[in-house]
Amino acid sequence: MSHYFRQDFLTVPDGASLYYQVQGEGQPGMVLCDGLGCDGFVWKYLTPYLQQHYRVLRWHYRGHGRSGLPRQRERIGMLYTCDDLNQVMDAAGIDKAVLFAHSMGVQVALEFHRRYAERVRGLVLICGSYGSLLDTFHDGDWLKRLFPFIRYGVERFPQPAARLTRTLLSTELAMQIALSVELNRSLLAKSDLVPYFTHLANMDPVVFVRTLESAAHHSAWDHLPHVDVPTLILAGERDKFTPAWLSRRMAAHIPDAEFMMLPQGTHAAPLEHRELVELRVERFLREHLPDSPPASASHQASELEPQEQVALGF
Repeated sequence: MSHYFRQDFLTVPDGASLYYQVQGEGQPGMVLCDGLGCDGFVWKYLTPYLQQHYRVLRWHYRGHGRSGLPRQRERIGMLYTCDDLNQVMDAAGIDKAVLFAHSMGVQVALEFHRRYAERVRGLVLICGSYGSLLDTFHDGDWLKRLFPFIRYGVERFPQPAARLTRTLLSTELAMQIALSVELNRSLLAKSDLVPYFTHLANMDPVVFVRTLESAAHHSAWDHLPHVDVPTLILAGERDKFTPAWLSRRMAAHIPDAEFMMLPQGTHAAPLEHRELVELRVERFLREHLPDSPPASASHQASELEPQEQVALGF
């Protein structure tokens, strides 16, 4: 098994320093696109499998994780993100890749395909939406109506906003509320959520609201019928951030897209259903990429639980 590993920073022309790492061997490349306010926590269990067989690129958006900001701090948003990914793939030596995307990363992946289709070999879209992110949060528009006031407060008082965010997100209460209201505590280990809260607590809230505003005004709905690569869509049955009906709607409008519902899964379904997600991803890659490795002995259908066989279509 290869232990190839490389990490670096790419400084793009407007001054943003973008962190990326490449690990694993094999082709095609796999690119992981995070959600808003994330630096890779959701890929904890899927990444080791992918790195056994493929070259995996992980990277951080502007102002996320280890990546810096451009000289002009207004240069944050969807189109900059897609251009950044194009340049990061060049720097990583990955010409064409399957894009794995979670949450807001689904919008990034779809918009990237619109703009750089020749670089996309497939899409795995997990717990996300095609656009207009605030319109469907918790199946309502209350956050959309509230957001202008939140953004004004953060932009007007950035330092107090950062202190308040850091204080609130560092409490045990915030963690317990998330586990009780947004996530499935019977499926998710609290330790798997800690990196997300740690990252979000230390993130610049101005970057957060500007990135969110861009996602809120972006839509790839019109592009869905033009997606011409194999596409797998996974949804969490109890996802409140991006309700599962959005994933069903995407699957219905992307030609030949495959869809799978993760039972009782929430927005963190890749952490809650790690084995099921890995099995479904392995099958998808094996069926659509001729240079994929055969199924491992531990992943034979005969070893699955009956409900997993049904979910995977065996």
